[in-house]
Amino acid sequence: MPIELPKPIADYVEANAGLDVDGMLKPFAADAVIVDNGKRHEGHARLRTLFEDEVIAVKAIFTPDTVRHENGQVVVEGPAHGDFKGSPIRFTYRFTLEHDVIKALEITI
Repeated sequence: MPIELPKPIADYVEANAGLDVDGMLKPFAADAVIVDNGKRHEGHARLRTLFEDEVIAVKAIFTPDTVRHENGQVVVEGPAHGDFKGSPIRFTYRFTLEHDVIKALEITI
């Protein structure tokens, strides 16, 4: 049974499944922040570089299988698979939404 995700998160996941960088960026606020593996990336230019280098280059596709709301965030978990060491790896994505866009995302293993 598919999980119900808020629209900006669902749009991001759908674009990621198609390895579409522009589509992945679209649901993020212009000043959005992603903290991935302890590294902070802020703004669309930095997010584009992150997606191109860490997602598209290794064909990393995140497939969420659980979602919950916790402390004002939408917490989505699931495996990511692709051409990277240890694939698939289970990730936790903590999204902060604001005005129907993704304002922040923290990615952890």
